[in-house]
Order: sequence, then C-alpha cells, then structure tokens
Amino acid sequence: MASSKLDSPAAASGKSEFRSQKPKPENRDESELLTVPDGWKEPAFSKEDNPRGLLEESSFATLFPKYREAYLKECWPLVQKALNEHHVNATLDLIEGSMTVCTTKKTFDPYIIIRARDLIKLLARSVSFEQVNLELQRLCFMCINIGENIQRLRILQDDVACDIIKIGSLVRNKERFVKRRQRLIGPKGSTLKALELLTNCYIMVQGNTVSAIGPFSGLKEVRKVVLDTMKNIHPIYNIKTLMIKRELAKDSELRSQSWERFLPQFKHKNVNKRKEPKKKTVKKEYTPFPPPQPESQIDKELASGEYFLKASQKKRQKMEAIKAKQAEALSKRQEERNKAFIPPKEKPIVKPKEASTETRIDVAALKEKVKKAKSKKLGALTADEVKLKMEADEKKKKKRK
Repeated sequence: MASSKLDSPAAASGKSEFRSQKPKPENRDESELLTVPDGWKEPAFSKEDNPRGLLEESSFATLFPKYREAYLKECWPLVQKALNEHHVNATLDLIEGSMTVCTTKKTFDPYIIIRARDLIKLLARSVSFEQVNLELQRLCFMCINIGENIQRLRILQDDVACDIIKIGSLVRNKERFVKRRQRLIGPKGSTLKALELLTNCYIMVQGNTVSAIGPFSGLKEVRKVVLDTMKNIHPIYNIKTLMIKRELAKDSELRSQSWERFLPQFKHKNVNKRKEPKKKTVKKEYTPFPPPQPESQIDKELASGEYFLKASQKKRQKMEAIKAKQAEALSKRQEERNKAFIPPKEKPIVKPKEASTETRIDVAALKEKVKKAKSKKLGALTADEVKLKMEADEKKKKKRK
C-alpha cells in the first residue's frame, strides 16, 4: 500500500511533464491558415500509394444518340488509347448504342473510373473529343501534342472536373425556354465566350443540357449563371460580378476581407403587379353586437293588421292589389301608344334679312371693269402707256445722234 502511495506522486509529476512537453499552438493569423500557398499542388496519386490494386471491378455505361454514332466510331481508338494508360477498358456497342468503361486488375487509382464515366457522358452529350482532350496551351481545352503522342486527357486529371446541368425542366413554355437558352449563348456566342474566359471552363449548350469542363471553382460559377439565366436573370449581371471578383482576387490585402461593398447590387425592376378585381368588396366595420333579427311573416301581418282578417277578406285585398297593378300597366302602355300620334314641334320660320348698303354690289362699275378687261389682252399695255413708251424711245435715239 505504501509503495503505491509513494508511486502516485511520481506518476502525477510524469503526467505533468508530458503535458508540458506538448507543442503549444503558434499565434498565426486565420487568413494565413485558410489561404493556400502560391505554387502548391497536391501530389499526384501514383502506383506506390496503392500497390495491390483494387479488390472489385467497377463499370459504368452510358447511352448515346444515333447521330453521334459516326463520330464516336472515328475517335474511339483515341479514347481507348488514353484510358489504357490508366488501365481502364472502354467498349463501344453500336447495336445497343452504349459506351462502357470498366476497371482491370492493373488499375491502381480508385477514382479514375469516375473520371472515365464523366468522359463517356461528355462524349454522349455532343462534346467533341478534341474539347475533352484539352490542349496544353489552353488550360481548359485539348491536351494533344502537335505530334502523334497523346498526353493525359484533361478530364482524367485531378484538378479538372465536369458538370452536366439539366435545364429542360426549368422552364415550362417552350418558346420562353428557347429564348433564355439563346440569351445564355449570346449574339455569335459572345456571352458564352466571355463566361468561358472568366471561369476557365469549356461550356457546351446542347438541347436540354449544358456541359462544362474545368476547375471546381469555375464549374460552381457556371452552374449559378446557367440557373439564373433560366430564372430570367440576364447573364450580363453575373459576368459583371465575375469580372469584379477577378480583379479583387489579384489584391493580396483583400483576400481576408468581405467583397460585398465592391460587388454591384442589382434590383428587380419588372415586378409583376397583382391584378386587382373588378368588383371590390368593402369590409364592414367590426361590431361585437349581432345583427338585428329579421321580422317573420306573422310579425309583418300583425303590424299591418292582416293577421286578424278572414280568408275571404284577404282574398279580396289580393284581387284589388292585382287589379290596381293591371290598371297601372295598362295606362303606361296606352301612354306609349299615344306618343306616336303627338305631332313634333315645328321650327319657327326665320325671315331673310335685307342686304345692307355696304354689302350691295355696284353692277354698273362691275360692267365697266369687264369691258376694260376685254379691250386689252392679258399682259398687254394700255393706249396711254404705249404712247409714253414711244416718246421715251424717240428721246433716246436723239441723244445717241
């Protein structure tokens, strides 16, 4: 017992020493812990990470439309060659119209089958092999050298993924759906090209789906823009926001700050107003008292005194009331008939007023005027004017002599 008591303080001191030896957390800024250092890349998954391979075989199959058959027939050897580098088998069944990818015993990467599934999905959605196979010069397009050597497919790399967005069920009206899909593409594909440059993704709009290939951050933005466009929000607003975010990302000081003050806030102007009904029902003022009870037929008869009359007297009153109504209707009808025989009121005869002295026409002066007009031709000089002209000509001749 004594030994155990003696050992206990020693054990306690050992525990305290062990606790003191624990590394203390350094006082680092949260923004430094959240940000990834520039130039850092996750190491690639190699055969050394999984030397024994996979336990079970996995496979995926995808159907493709009839019009893609001829193209897939041509590019299928290139697809097989690219997948064989990762020890994945690919088969094309033209009878069923399907593409199948499956792992083998040599496959070491467990996620490569998901990448291969994405590859055949994109090929089925009218994305060309050249676009899936992204060029080294363009980050999101083909990965084929100018020579015959085919490098790794971009879609099979770890930093690239794909997203197939279904837009067919988002808009019910077909005409509205076509207009909004065209709005996403833009005039001569300008809107789609701007979106590709801002997100570093390849985007393909085909039928009821939008296929995108690129980095994860870019795919997230593409999905948001596509869904907003189908909800009647113009893509130019999202493109403007992306452009501002791209410029803000270049500044290292703004990484840990909120960007809401820099981003534009767009308001919805075309708010649909609720149609007001033609007949408006005005609510009556609330009163705690119930409405007055309506009078019964017996109460009305008691008030008028009919209740105490005999049956013959009631019958006589009813007949008199009916006869009075008939006489009134007959008199109205007779008045309407008599209206046709009433002569209309004649207008009073207006006597013609005598012409005033100012407006009277001088007939004698008018006749003289007409005679003068007949004697001279239109535009010809009068006799006096001709004499004066001749005298003036003679004077001019004399001066010349």
